[in-house]
Amino acid sequence: MKNKKITIIGILAMIFLLSAASLASALEVTEAESDQNKTLVILGCALAIGIAGISSAIGLALAGSSAIAVTAEKPNLFGKCLVLQVLPMTQSVYGLLTAILLMLGAGLLGGGGTTLIGPLAGTGAVWIGLAVGLTGVSAINQGMVASSSISAVGRNPDVAARGIIFTVMPETIAIFGLLVGILLMTGLGLL
Repeated sequence: MKNKKITIIGILAMIFLLSAASLASALEVTEAESDQNKTLVILGCALAIGIAGISSAIGLALAGSSAIAVTAEKPNLFGKCLVLQVLPMTQSVYGLLTAILLMLGAGLLGGGGTTLIGPLAGTGAVWIGLAVGLTGVSAINQGMVASSSISAVGRNPDVAARGIIFTVMPETIAIFGLLVGILLMTGLGLL
């Protein structure tokens, strides 16, 4: 556990140094500097989809294990179990949406290609990706709640709707992260 904390602190320190260096650059952006800042946008995209995607995969595995166990004994509950099992996937959708919006804003999609990206937008994209990715870690906890909900449905199928309500609650955190990311993209001129 201590090694994980040290690793996380190290990553955050590297990102901080990277952001400080790019903020110190000149206000006029050359094409070469813009390309370097687009690399930061790509890093932001990778953080958003990478962290959220891995977290969704873990959440899906947790819920899927319970779903398999329940449907092995009660195949008629497949539909209810499936709905609960796929809920942790939405965080990876938020990471994907963030990555697509960042790429569009930087001119990496849509054939624009002439968009000049300043250091603030490049560094901001890294932080946006990190915020969306880290709030997407809620998919792991959502998978745990989904797993319990699936087990409860196996004992009493009438509690499926309640299980869905409990399961979507951890997702609220990821929605907040996506909302903040979109607001920051708008403020930085990436949208």
